[in-house]
Amino acid sequence: MFTGFEILVVGVILVLLFNYIGAFSFTKFVEDNNVVFDKLKEDDYDFYVISRYGDKVDPNDKYQKRVKTAIVTFIIGLVVAITSLTSLNFAVKLVIVFGITYLMFKDDYSKVKRYYKAHLHDINLKLPYYLKSLEILIQHYTVPVAIGKSMADAPGIFKDGLQDLINAINSGDDTIKPYMEFAKLYPVRDSMRMMRLLYRLSIGRQDRKQEQLLAFSRTISNLQQKARETKYKNRLEKMQGMTMKMLVSTGIGVMILLILAVLQMIDL
Repeated sequence: MFTGFEILVVGVILVLLFNYIGAFSFTKFVEDNNVVFDKLKEDDYDFYVISRYGDKVDPNDKYQKRVKTAIVTFIIGLVVAITSLTSLNFAVKLVIVFGITYLMFKDDYSKVKRYYKAHLHDINLKLPYYLKSLEILIQHYTVPVAIGKSMADAPGIFKDGLQDLINAINSGDDTIKPYMEFAKLYPVRDSMRMMRLLYRLSIGRQDRKQEQLLAFSRTISNLQQKARETKYKNRLEKMQGMTMKMLVSTGIGVMILLILAVLQMIDL
């Protein structure tokens, strides 16, 4: 008589074998039902994938892998539910299987979304300080030259965008478009406004340069102040979170000790 575990192993092996010999293909199944699966796709998934991996990665391929993972998870979960000897009702088991499948399906989406938010947070903190160093260079050079010279000391997170900006300017594009492309690549607080100011500085008359630089400097100072406030707020929230964890851990420890003491008294 086979045990539930043995049936599970055999079932998984058969599924993988059928997929290997072509009797059943996950890839073909996903492609044939592409219209159905696309309805489950999040509207912003492609955007998050490109933000995380760049243009070289095809979001559709990533999404198909998500679907295949979900299908495999569901099949394995279903085999476990059928062969499991627990007293749970099959309907309850099925709900659990669907729940686990849903979590596996959403896992990649959650990861790229978290990365994007953390990425933006990092940009938000670093952009004002980069712009401040750029402001100092602009006092001595033209804007395109200053941007080129800023590359060496710029945070790594901006270097790809800066290189694209410099390449566009060097190719003869003297419009605002390269500056806006940079702002779109790093869509954080006031990035659009800052790049517009930078563009105006690049085309402004020399006699107005000091006036425009003052406006640019004031805006950067405001951004730096906001960045400092955000940094202090994050530190405070982190400290509060650690304090809360310590209090909860201490409370649980005290409760366990009290329970043990009561049990010991009962034994006596």
